[in-house]
Amino acid sequence: MSPEVVRSDLVVEADGLARCGWVGADPEYIRYHDEEWGQPLHGDRALFEKMSLEGFQAGLSWITILRKRPRFREVFEGFEPEVVATFGGDDIERLMADAGIVRNRAKIEATISNARLVADMAAGNLDALLWSFAVPPGDRPRPTVLSEVPATTAASDALSRDLRRRGFRFVGPTTMYALMQSAGMVDDHLDGCWRAA
Repeated sequence: MSPEVVRSDLVVEADGLARCGWVGADPEYIRYHDEEWGQPLHGDRALFEKMSLEGFQAGLSWITILRKRPRFREVFEGFEPEVVATFGGDDIERLMADAGIVRNRAKIEATISNARLVADMAAGNLDALLWSFAVPPGDRPRPTVLSEVPATTAASDALSRDLRRRGFRFVGPTTMYALMQSAGMVDDHLDGCWRAA
């Protein structure tokens, strides 16, 4: 059964729940929307993983990354920054040969380099840094259609600048806004979506 469009960019699936229209009918996307996207995410490891996967997503669709996420987690040792920070040339070649992930040398090298930066931070500092750019609830109106959801904001621009100043890579403003959305630092669930706060 195809979803029922109840308002521009808002659909009701067979389960009767209204969702943001970008979800479509893919069961994995529906699960991701309902259980993860926009939910507050904390912890250095979890946020390093999210930052890394958003970097890998650049230029691709998120569903591609979502489907490859189990393999990413496996080959990047659960995205433990201290472990990934030890990766060297042999690991890069191993990752470049793995068809289960996105084989982009620049993104792989950036993930390892970023892991070293996170490993050098005190515990909890990545979490505190990223969340210092969060948009407090009520600071902007809830979007009603997808066209009202920006690709970047002043906060994502500032976060990107701060991270790049620290040496992080693949952390452009658009990528950082996607991170902020997915990690719940901003709530872009459309008005009427059952997940809207």
